[in-house]
Amino acid sequence: ELPVIYAGNKDARDIILKTLKENTALVIVENLRPVLERENLSPARNKIHDQFMEHVMAHAPGYKELMKKTDVPIMPTPGAVELLVEAVAKKEKIDAIGVDIGGATTDVFSVFQGIFNRTVSANLGMSYSISNVLAEAGIENIMRWLPEDIDERSLRNRIRNKMIRPTTIPSALEDLKIEQAIAREALRLAFEQHKNMAVGLKGVQQERTISDAFAQTMTGETLIDLMSLSIIIGSGGSLSHAPRRNQTALMAIDAFLPEGVTRIAVDSIFMMPHLGVLSTVHEESATEVFEKDCLLPLGHCIAPAG
Repeated sequence: ELPVIYAGNKDARDIILKTLKENTALVIVENLRPVLERENLSPARNKIHDQFMEHVMAHAPGYKELMKKTDVPIMPTPGAVELLVEAVAKKEKIDAIGVDIGGATTDVFSVFQGIFNRTVSANLGMSYSISNVLAEAGIENIMRWLPEDIDERSLRNRIRNKMIRPTTIPSALEDLKIEQAIAREALRLAFEQHKNMAVGLKGVQQERTISDAFAQTMTGETLIDLMSLSIIIGSGGSLSHAPRRNQTALMAIDAFLPEGVTRIAVDSIFMMPHLGVLSTVHEESATEVFEKDCLLPLGHCIAPAG
C-alpha cells in the first residue's frame, strides 16, 4: 500500500480517513501549523523518517539480518548527524552549523534560536555527482580557486574522470587543488539551498513580541544569522581527511563566508554518524566523546560585517 502522511487540519481528519484509509497506508500526525502564528514540523518530519526506514531502508541488502543483531534502530547518516549537531548546540546553548560532504550528497544542519533545520542536497557530491557540481556552479566558479596554469578543458576532463572512477583519490598536488576547489563550490551551493529552506513563517500572522512590532524585518526570511553563529563543524572525506588542517578551515570559510567571530572545527575521524546513533542511548556520553576525541578546533574566523 502507498504510505500517506496527513499533517493537516484536525477537523478534516474524518474526511481524510474515509477517503484514503482503504487504499493507502494512512498515518495521521499533528498539524504542521496548528495555529497561524506557529509551526510544528517535528511530528511530520519524524514520521517521514519512520516511513523512509520502513519502506525504503528495509529493502536494502542485508538490512533484516543487521536488525537482528542490534537493539538500537538503524539510522541513515543524515539522521544520525542531525542528532549530534542538535545535542552539541543544546549542550553549549549556541547557534551552530554542521556540514557533511559525501560522494553523492552534501548535507547541511543548523540550529538557530533553538530551531533545527536539515537539508540534503542531492547531486552535490565529490564523486558520483561531481559533474553536477560543475553544471550547477559553472566552470568559472571552480576555476577561481585554482592556479592559472590549469586550463578549462583539462579541468572538465578530470572532473568527468572522477565521476566514472568515483573511488579514486588525488595522487598529485594539482589533483588535490582541483578536488578542494570543487568541494568549496559543493559546500557553497548546499549552504545556499539550506538558507532558502530554513526560513521563518511568512505573512503578518507570525508570532510577534512588542519589540517585533517596531522592527522592520521582512517575513519569510532565512533563519540563518551568520553574526550569531558560534561554530561551523565540518565532516566528510574532503574536510575530515584533507592533508593539512588549514586546508579544511579555508574550504569552510570560503564556502560559508562567516561573519563576526566564528569557531571553525572538523570531525577529525569522521565519527559524527556513529556518535549520533550513540546519542539515542546516552546523549551525554556521545557529546563528551565527540568533543574530547573527535572535534578538532581549527581556529577562529574573524570577519567584521559592513
